[in-house]
Amino acid sequence: MKLFLVAAFLVFSPLQSQAQQRNDIRLIVRADDMASFHDANVACIKTCKEGIARSIEIMVPCAWFPEAVRLLHENPSIDVGIHLVLTSEWEGIKWRPLADVPSIVDKDGYFHAQIWGGNNPSGSNYLLKANWAIDDVEKELRAQIDLAMKYIPQISHLSAHMGFSEMDPRVRALVDRLAREYNLRTENIAGIKYMKGWDDSKTIKSRVEQFISAISTLTPGTYLFVEHPGMDNPEMRSAIFGENNTLAADRQNVTDIFTSEKVKRALLDRGVRLMSYADLFKEK
Repeated sequence: MKLFLVAAFLVFSPLQSQAQQRNDIRLIVRADDMASFHDANVACIKTCKEGIARSIEIMVPCAWFPEAVRLLHENPSIDVGIHLVLTSEWEGIKWRPLADVPSIVDKDGYFHAQIWGGNNPSGSNYLLKANWAIDDVEKELRAQIDLAMKYIPQISHLSAHMGFSEMDPRVRALVDRLAREYNLRTENIAGIKYMKGWDDSKTIKSRVEQFISAISTLTPGTYLFVEHPGMDNPEMRSAIFGENNTLAADRQNVTDIFTSEKVKRALLDRGVRLMSYADLFKEK
């Protein structure tokens, strides 16, 4: 009996649980851009229910937001982040702000295509070239947060589409302040490491192999991997970014990798613990 009690203490001791956490390989696989397309909605849910994604980022101003809300209501256990939006980068599909914010839109009332300008040498249609006002940024971000939280109960955090929170220290401070005000967290987690994925290899087989190779190199710690699931269907093929028209095929590859049985087996064999942002916040 004494031996049994000692063994039970070793199994269930909080001290051992803390030590186990330090030795864990923990991975948040994040599915970005839900609501941007119907195909993105379908793929994001699929990669959570059938694959390795554990958090979904939703883009509130986009056309497919109502459908995304319905799908998330049907899957209330999925962790959600509000993927705050200040750009509309695709040709053939454009997004407008929810609020009246004239300093952060282009001449047609859409969000600017870029934050920093990208490959546009003329400097037109990117936000930092405009006479943007921090009050307008705050007004729009609040509108997006309010609408998301009105309909989606499982929101745990905020993130920034196209990394706009790094455009100016005032914007970074604003996002942090809004997170505190709305009792949310941000995507900026101290000590988290970014996991390498795959390169521009054209074959799905090669990309799966590269992803599995990256999994094999993980050491104890907390990692984040961010990608954009989608479907290679006519809807997503209609979106073009400059001369790049491979969006649909690339995002179908993400969906296939995230649901790959080989990838799931590699994570299991390596002892990787998949978790969401919400899971991580509970442990911190």
